[in-house]
Amino acid sequence: MYAIVEIAGQQFRVSQGQEIFVHHLNANEGDTVSFNQVLLTDNGASVNVGSPTVSGIAVSATVLGHQKGDKVIVFKKKRRKGYRVKNGHRQQFTKIRIDAIA
Repeated sequence: MYAIVEIAGQQFRVSQGQEIFVHHLNANEGDTVSFNQVLLTDNGASVNVGSPTVSGIAVSATVLGHQKGDKVIVFKKKRRKGYRVKNGHRQQFTKIRIDAIA
């Protein structure tokens, strides 16, 4: 069984026991979080497509930890003007494990 769920503005195809990285969630390590924005469910025999969401279905997950992504370098330059700016950015991620789709 799998579901397509919207987490922090992004859509993920999740199944029970799967571990995924999502954008930073305001939850502590070990907390249980629930996502109600389920767009589609499939249990092998039938497919439920929501309009826009499937009612009565929620995905529960456990927060495993917080991490930073790879550094992205932002370099700006204007030719012949001596203008150069170099910045870096590291996105914050949260690792979660899907416990149940119910």
